[in-house]
Amino acid sequence: MIEVNVEVDASGLNCPLPLLRLKKALQAMHSGEVVRVIATDPAAHLDFGVYSEQTGNQIVEFLQESERQIFYIRKK
Repeated sequence: MIEVNVEVDASGLNCPLPLLRLKKALQAMHSGEVVRVIATDPAAHLDFGVYSEQTGNQIVEFLQESERQIFYIRKK
């Protein structure tokens, strides 16, 4: 089980809003903390993947549950 420090529900939001919500959450977090993001935008996994590669934040786990995607991202 992954310990989650912050949760962001971006359900129903389309690009770029889920990514902007993630970025805002990460700004308020400490290094090593984990944010759980719930997104329904089909392209969210692409946006979050590129963002993680560019910033060094780590996608610890990614789950696909029918219409929603759940990301666990550790702040670098």
